[in-house]
Amino acid sequence: MRDSVNDDLRRAVREVLPGVRADLDALIRIPSVSADPAAAGDVRRCAELTARLFLAGAAREVEILDDVPGGRPVVVATCPAPPGRPTVLLYAHYDVQPAGDPAAWSGGPFEPWESGGRLYGRGSADDKAGIAVHLAALRAYGGRPPVGVVVIVEGEEEIGSPTLGAFLDRHRARLAADVIVLADSENFEAGVPSFTTTLRGLANCVVEVRTLAENAHSGTYGGAAPDALTALCRLLATLHDEHGHVAVDGLVTGRPPQADYPAERFRAEAGVLDGVGLLGSGGVAERVWAGPAATVLAIDAPAVPEAANALTASARAKVSLRVAPGDDAVRARAALAGHLRAHAPWGARVEVTEAEVAQPYAVDTRGPAFEAARRAYRRAFGGDVVDVGGGGAIPFVAEFAAACPDAAILITSPGGDPAARAHGVDENLHLADFEQACLAEALLLAELANGVEGAGGADGAE
Repeated sequence: MRDSVNDDLRRAVREVLPGVRADLDALIRIPSVSADPAAAGDVRRCAELTARLFLAGAAREVEILDDVPGGRPVVVATCPAPPGRPTVLLYAHYDVQPAGDPAAWSGGPFEPWESGGRLYGRGSADDKAGIAVHLAALRAYGGRPPVGVVVIVEGEEEIGSPTLGAFLDRHRARLAADVIVLADSENFEAGVPSFTTTLRGLANCVVEVRTLAENAHSGTYGGAAPDALTALCRLLATLHDEHGHVAVDGLVTGRPPQADYPAERFRAEAGVLDGVGLLGSGGVAERVWAGPAATVLAIDAPAVPEAANALTASARAKVSLRVAPGDDAVRARAALAGHLRAHAPWGARVEVTEAEVAQPYAVDTRGPAFEAARRAYRRAFGGDVVDVGGGGAIPFVAEFAAACPDAAILITSPGGDPAARAHGVDENLHLADFEQACLAEALLLAELANGVEGAGGADGAE
């Protein structure tokens, strides 16, 4: 890219940033919690504001589509492709997680505030910053980018994007793209541009253990009659061996991106207490990006304050399995359910209900689109891009990969980093990285104007 184009874009992004920041603040002020039925009005209000913002110098055509039963409104903004130029699809979501106890926050969760170079508020990093990055990139071109652009901003990502697949299928023709940019991840650390190239999937089960017809006196029958809660604890303990490796047979371990992830840094970020060991073996990246993980999410059993001296007749738990890239979430869920049924202690009756799944994902980062992206982000941040993995699942990635199988998919950060506290108290956005992300996306559109034929695509579970 010519230096003059680079300089012009830097100036243009700087000029639009104050307005974009004000727009981001306005978005954060709307409590668009998709999981709360009582917030349906705020969810729609956020979609309507998002549409107005893209009409303000970012896109030529904007619609709010609400034509999938049970779905939240989807904002679609378009800039037609100049002749012979590729089309880029830009994704973000406007819904957010519940704030929890407002008193636990340092300020109002839906009243943005700045401190120490960070912008605080629910949705600041996840993912209203993604909306703002797309706004900045398009406004830097005055709404006339050098490539075609389709923007999708959905409102149900925080509940698993349950109708996104149907939406993409219904509007497949108008959403066709050569490159997809999903601005909903984190940089590996502040100041280090990162592409998320692998994601673990998810496979959940609910297991119920029964040992008695009804609760029984622990003094009269204890010592011979098994209680269900103890049996459940023994069953759950079989999920790991003595070293913390997942003991469910048949699960796959993938290959992580080659990023150095020191154990000391991981312990600090995860809040692991002094003296508590890490599970499993091998490098941290292998364990949290490329290996399976089993977690007991919840147990239904008598609460301590209400506990009686009785043997519990039944108890149940929800078990979550993180599925490695290269595995299949449905097959892994069946393996988990089979393990739980096969390891029932003392002949206890075990019933397993297979619950939600999300497929893992791995992207092939070869091809001209990724080369263009690395150049753009290197110019914006002043350093090379780091490929990282994601330990969590992002179900919508597989939906886009299925809808646009030939498109190159970039999973980027709009300014989040490990200190962003997404989903937690005092969620925040690293403002310097946010500004660099705005510039990087604008530069990316210029790079992609040269064409992305043979851009490559994504690999799901294999």
